[in-house]
Amino acid sequence: MNEIPVRSWRDAADDMIHESGEEKLTARNARRPLELARTRLIVAGTIFALCFVVLGSRLVQLSVFGDETHVTQNAHEERALLTLKRADITDRNGILLATNLPSQSLYVDPSRVLDAGEAARKIAAVLPETNHDEIFRKSRAKGHFHWIQRHLTPKQIYAVNRLGLPGFDFQREEQRVYPHGGMFVHTLGFAGVDNNGLAGLEAARNDQLKTLAKNHAGPLVTSLDSRVQHIVKAELTAAMEEFDAKGAAGIVIDVHTGEVLALSSLPDFNPHEFKSSNSGARFNRATLGVYELGSTFKAFTTAMALEYGVVDLRDRYDATKPLKVARFTIRDNHPQNRWLDIPEIFVHSSNIGAAQMARDVGAERQRAFLERLGLLAPLTFELSENGRPLAPRQWREINTMTIGFGHGIAVTPLHLITGFATMVNGGIHRPPTLLKRIGEVPGTRVMAEETSHAMRALMRMVVRDGTGKKAEVEGYLVGGKTGTAEKAIAGGYKKNALITTFVGAFPMDSPRYAVLAMLDEPRGTKATHDHAGAGWNATPVVGRIISKIAPTLGVMAILPSNENEESTEHLLVRADGRGRHIASF
Repeated sequence: MNEIPVRSWRDAADDMIHESGEEKLTARNARRPLELARTRLIVAGTIFALCFVVLGSRLVQLSVFGDETHVTQNAHEERALLTLKRADITDRNGILLATNLPSQSLYVDPSRVLDAGEAARKIAAVLPETNHDEIFRKSRAKGHFHWIQRHLTPKQIYAVNRLGLPGFDFQREEQRVYPHGGMFVHTLGFAGVDNNGLAGLEAARNDQLKTLAKNHAGPLVTSLDSRVQHIVKAELTAAMEEFDAKGAAGIVIDVHTGEVLALSSLPDFNPHEFKSSNSGARFNRATLGVYELGSTFKAFTTAMALEYGVVDLRDRYDATKPLKVARFTIRDNHPQNRWLDIPEIFVHSSNIGAAQMARDVGAERQRAFLERLGLLAPLTFELSENGRPLAPRQWREINTMTIGFGHGIAVTPLHLITGFATMVNGGIHRPPTLLKRIGEVPGTRVMAEETSHAMRALMRMVVRDGTGKKAEVEGYLVGGKTGTAEKAIAGGYKKNALITTFVGAFPMDSPRYAVLAMLDEPRGTKATHDHAGAGWNATPVVGRIISKIAPTLGVMAILPSNENEESTEHLLVRADGRGRHIASF
């Protein structure tokens, strides 16, 4: 009989206790990985939170307080990217006249070109200005760098890139840009493809423009005024068309500083296309061309005669008939056929009277006076396009007399207006400039203030009562002098070809600006009764220019009724020790 094992209750209790302990151990082990993962997440979260706090604090610091080190570094990096080879040029009011812009130029590395013929054909197709044979030759040439075309447009760059031709690449350059086109071309000039000045201020101030750019010293500020320049060019263009003239020149100058506010020579050209311009358009009539400017020189003759005490305003000369000197005969264009006093000689523009006045002054004193006015030598001026006056080598009596009315001497329009500025500003000669001047400008006294006052009064009479009536502008007391001269050519004068000029100033009770207009070979029209003299064409141009620039420049007009009562009083010249005076006008 089999035995049945019998366990005591103690053994059963021990087994139960053992099984319960194992269950507790297994639960504890199961919870341990969860606790470990939770701990790791907390630590990681804390680290990320700290990072975000640090980064956020830094961003707040940079945005609110900035970082001088990084700002300076960024500024240097940005400046390096934008550094230009030439400084900007602006007008006196900060209007941009010339600047540099980044550009791309195409070149070829022949060693990388796979098929020169195909490349030349494709490049020439997308760049019509290039030459197929030239591209082919450069694509097979020695070396690793040959220009194909400089300063491409964005569209051209895109078209070349689409071709995907090996060996053809772009190089970053700079291109000189003139926002106003040809408006200032005869003052600014232009720079070439390599950013070197070739004419005008660009050439004359080439090194200065590069230095300003290198030192980030700002633009070159000129004396020019864009508003005035636009007005002058528009009026000259209209006059050239109306009178079928070959060319024209116009200048506006500040009589107290010598600053040139506007200077225009027509025809002109686009500086971006200077290679295709002709010599006539490139010629600067205002500063380089020298002309016999006719009766405008009678102002200098009258001024020197008054200054030397040769005459006073009551003196008279015989203008009853033409004046014969050796084999020459001097006639008046508008003969009065009577004795004329000094104001009448000036107002009626008498050649006979002016010639006699000049003879009484004498050759030596005439020459000395014109030299002091800067009329016998090139002007001290920023442009290299600076004409040299033509004067007689031997200053004989006949030369003295003809120069007295503007024949036998040739100067630039800039010479003429500079001399006029001296006559109306109180007698102080200041060289003209294209750069803005600040503060008082020193000068050299050429004539007494009383002489200047007398000339202002006489010039006012020319506009009010004489050949300059068409320059009258209500409220601005314009004064000036007309000049009509036959055009000098080699060996004599060109028949039926005139140079007509009017130079004036305003307001004559206290002059601020002088204005000149010159037309080259104008023709008479039905409106002028076929007359082509300065009084019919150049004179009204100056009048229209003054009517537009005077308000622009802040010159206050006076009531017409006040001229005789108030303004004329400022023009009266009282006794100055030599007994000359102007009673009334």
